[in-house]
Amino acid sequence: MFIVGEPSGDTLGAELATALLDQIETSDLNKPKLFGAGGPKMSEAGVDLAFDLSAHAVVGILEVLKNYGKFKAFFDQLLALAEERQPEAIILIDYPGFNLRFAKALRHRLRTRATQGWNPRLIYYVSPQIWAWHESRVHQIARDIDLMLSIFPFEKAWYAQRVPQFKVEFVGHPLVDRFLVPTNPVLKSEDTTRIILLPGSRKRELTQHLPVLLSTIRWLSEKRRVTATLVLPNERLADLAKQLVTSDPMVRLQIGGLAEALQNSDVAIAASGTVTMECAWFRVPTVVLYKTSWSTHWFGRRFIKVKYLAMPNLLADALIFPEFIQNEATTENLGKAVTRFLDDPKVRETTQERLAETIATLGTPGASGRAAKAILDLLKV
Repeated sequence: MFIVGEPSGDTLGAELATALLDQIETSDLNKPKLFGAGGPKMSEAGVDLAFDLSAHAVVGILEVLKNYGKFKAFFDQLLALAEERQPEAIILIDYPGFNLRFAKALRHRLRTRATQGWNPRLIYYVSPQIWAWHESRVHQIARDIDLMLSIFPFEKAWYAQRVPQFKVEFVGHPLVDRFLVPTNPVLKSEDTTRIILLPGSRKRELTQHLPVLLSTIRWLSEKRRVTATLVLPNERLADLAKQLVTSDPMVRLQIGGLAEALQNSDVAIAASGTVTMECAWFRVPTVVLYKTSWSTHWFGRRFIKVKYLAMPNLLADALIFPEFIQNEATTENLGKAVTRFLDDPKVRETTQERLAETIATLGTPGASGRAAKAILDLLKV
């Protein structure tokens, strides 16, 4: 059983499902039944979905509260589905606000109800970023989860220092398998600057970020020739974006095709999130922003412990990508940061060198295969 609640997790889940099926085909194990909640990519990979949970992703405290009834219904439906189908393994992919509560609730049911010998293994793929905030959850995770599959190299040691008995495997980052080894992109045209806009994969992120992204493109266009590609992961967000984007020929809307768009860009402006790792992979100098509700920002400032939000910066422990959060995410700040990447060759070269060093820490190809093997090995014990 899979539970996936976001577009990035849908990609991870599809890759993992494919790797599981491939490894089982070459073994003496019976072909598994894969089911649960996920997105369209998982469905294509052969996972029987009860519903598309990834289509309902939200961010922020107020947004979660507004949608509490809907998510509670999904939560209860998945608990009932797990009890009905009684899978040998439940694979929780990212989405910690939902999935950690699901693990806790399921463990409680297993302890307090007659389950006829059903004792599933719970696997978590992609560690929640509890090292950034809410470190106390590490004990709940160690209690409720049987295996943590990590994609960042520092996480295994982090867990070992706090819960030495907890089983954590660093499997590497799936980015290494998704794309060819990149080369440093050079400025491709002396006449026109090509910018890729990546506002995020949730509705709230789009509505918060797109206005300032568009105003930044207008600000830049007053100083140089600019074309911009707005890349979104699905039709649903694209339909919303069409209501916000004018017919300005400088901005082109694109659904999917992120890798090709990055390879053909001079610079990116991206919301802090998983997409910043893809920007790093393709060595695209990137300006990072994030805007959210005042309540979410207020809580975040008090509980987040790390120096940076963008994962490439965290991995490098340095500000490779400039970050502009909340009130600092202004048209002028973003525009000046983009201009620096374009006008200062030394800054651009140094940025790309540091990105190459950071990407080199992500492990070798085969992350999904190693994750699948770790799961199958756990089930054999």
